[in-house]
Amino acid sequence: MEEREKERAKTRILITDHISEEGIRKLREFGDVEIRVGVSEEELKARIADYDALIVRSGTKVTREVIEAGTKLKVIGRAGVGVDNIDVDSATERGIMVVNAPGANTISAAEHTIGMLLSLSRKIPAANQSLKSGEWTRKKYMGVEVNAKVLGIIGLGRVGGEVAKRAKGLGMRVVAYDPFISQDRAGELGVSLMSFSEVLSISDFITIHAPLTKDTYHLIGKDEFEKMKDGVRIINCARGGIIDENALVEAIRSGKVAGAALDVFEREPPPADSDLLKLDSVIVTPHLGASTEEAQRAAAIVIADEVIRALENKPVRNAVNMIYVEEELMGVIKPYLVLAEKLGRLSAQLIPRDSRIEAFNASYEGEIGVASMDTRLITGAMLKSFLSWFTDGVNYVNAWAIAKKFGIKVTESKSEEVENFSSMVTLRVRTHGDAGLSRAVSGTLFGKGDIRIVGLDNYRIDASPSGFMLICSFIDKPRVIGPVCTILGDHNINIAGMQVGREKVGGKAVMVLNVDSSVGIELIEEIKKVPNVMDVKLVRL
Repeated sequence: MEEREKERAKTRILITDHISEEGIRKLREFGDVEIRVGVSEEELKARIADYDALIVRSGTKVTREVIEAGTKLKVIGRAGVGVDNIDVDSATERGIMVVNAPGANTISAAEHTIGMLLSLSRKIPAANQSLKSGEWTRKKYMGVEVNAKVLGIIGLGRVGGEVAKRAKGLGMRVVAYDPFISQDRAGELGVSLMSFSEVLSISDFITIHAPLTKDTYHLIGKDEFEKMKDGVRIINCARGGIIDENALVEAIRSGKVAGAALDVFEREPPPADSDLLKLDSVIVTPHLGASTEEAQRAAAIVIADEVIRALENKPVRNAVNMIYVEEELMGVIKPYLVLAEKLGRLSAQLIPRDSRIEAFNASYEGEIGVASMDTRLITGAMLKSFLSWFTDGVNYVNAWAIAKKFGIKVTESKSEEVENFSSMVTLRVRTHGDAGLSRAVSGTLFGKGDIRIVGLDNYRIDASPSGFMLICSFIDKPRVIGPVCTILGDHNINIAGMQVGREKVGGKAVMVLNVDSSVGIELIEEIKKVPNVMDVKLVRL
């Protein structure tokens, strides 16, 4: 316990944007917290090497250069939903977990969207300003009702779903485009799912609730505005850059778009001479979607909890670049993670270190092979331990990215059928080329986590994967096993266990010896000289 407390005291966390005090308090109970709001990128690059965790909101840009300078960084937390200000790919490559708080500001963002919708339909901001400047002009601020109008939602996720519920309460007909949402989920919300073009063409109001990615950048531009109804009104409380702002200005000036309400911009803050700020029919707010006391408190608490769990190597629910497994399922999967690491490490040592790996297949059979079982974390454990034999710095976060970088095709296969065992996991690895090497190692669990290797290539065995294992390939003839064991005995190497598997009498066979100490290269060469021995490998597990 004392050692754990010492480690905590050494943990340093940097916060560079404003977050609620409740979250800061939690973090200070865990480690050493420094707050430097408004830090420049250059200063951040100069400082970040001293910290284990970085927490930001939307103000700090966490670039590749910052991440590469963060030599101790284990986790980057975003106290909010988006991570477009964080270079997630760079973080993943370096094995740094990126976490966010996606549900914390859902209600606040949805309510702000509805506020913008009503303000836009009734011209409330302009009317307010007019009256305060001494005017009493009612006709100029004639609005439109939202009742019975069609609201088109682009992105029916957390926020989009909450907007849909509130819009239905206002008497609107709600349609949506979201390629990732099922018809059943849309039906629960009372929303009609349509194609992107259909939503654009029939909507009186269009609201954006999609993330900013390379696919959604300028999702709505000149061509999309042309497909819309005349007099359509646009709301964007999601991310700047999804709407082409120059195209929006042109559409407003032409009369195609009656008005827009924007909480987000491509550049934040937008330049003072931005045309959007000069148009009377455009309502703007300075990225206030999550700016409520409740949302900020929730985001700070969530991100503090997630960062702490990441630093303690515990499962993290809101990791952007790592697979999460529900805790009730984790109890089932956890023993298989240990098995997976053993299989990965064993397989790696059966292949020459300079090999170019072409294919990596994780096969699940029996109870673990049911289609509904999420085995990606198990495959990740296998991949991590396998790649760690060939390169440094591999962890659960970057294992898949490193495999891709090396050109390794990673696949999974599943079957509910298996002979002799309740479950079996097999790792098959193939090296590059027509003459490439192919190896397969199978394992299972007996009782409460008793790990056994039950298959090696085409051979059935039953070996305990622990300590030092000497794996000998040989021709199944007399006077092979005895001489090998004698050589080991002559060098004071004790044999703890032995398993032999063969294809057929007199054919190829394999002998797996668990030994109590390492076997040197010279001794391995001596064993190779035993007649009918084909190959000998020492494996450390």
